[in-house]
Amino acid sequence: MTENNKKGRLFIVTAPSGAGKTSLVKALVELCPEIKISISHTTRQPREGEREGIEYYFVNNEAFDYLKNKDEFLESAECHGAQYGTAMAPVKSTLKMGTDIILEIDYQGALNVKKIFSEAVSIFIIPPSMAVLKERLEGRGQNSKADIKVRLAAAKEEISHLEKFDYVIINNKFEKALSDLKSVFKDSPESKNLETKKQKRIFQSLIDSIK
Repeated sequence: MTENNKKGRLFIVTAPSGAGKTSLVKALVELCPEIKISISHTTRQPREGEREGIEYYFVNNEAFDYLKNKDEFLESAECHGAQYGTAMAPVKSTLKMGTDIILEIDYQGALNVKKIFSEAVSIFIIPPSMAVLKERLEGRGQNSKADIKVRLAAAKEEISHLEKFDYVIINNKFEKALSDLKSVFKDSPESKNLETKKQKRIFQSLIDSIK
């Protein structure tokens, strides 16, 4: 296969709300600008600082359902009261151009994408503990106590599925987690230590704590 027809790689990054996924992916792309991030459609309201067509395509429910009914989405899901969807065409065209692309999606969407793109590399980012995750959610100042409770319950469900992913990265220290994430994208020897099957002993205590 020549360089001109080399296909890009598809990476799926998943994490519970508050685990630091978006910050890590943004920092990774700043270090490796050749990697592209898939821009999802969502029906939720923009947060402060978010821009149309940069973080998300913000649409109403009617527009989202129209795209969904036309099978425009590679995957779609409802999360915390809003709908999210990944458009199929941009992902396929980016891969065809030989460019690596990241999907930032929830675990259900990740598993569905793996059924379509079996060669996709799936990465699950977890907090060091549920207590730390709670602190991070509270520290954002964006969520009510009731909403944080819902997000923590959702996190427990999501984390229970992490063994279905190829790699697990523990976001305790940001720079270390970023280095780990970069090693997976660069396919460096260090990434082998992050394979889920090799890390079970490390994250088992987190799984046990949510049962």
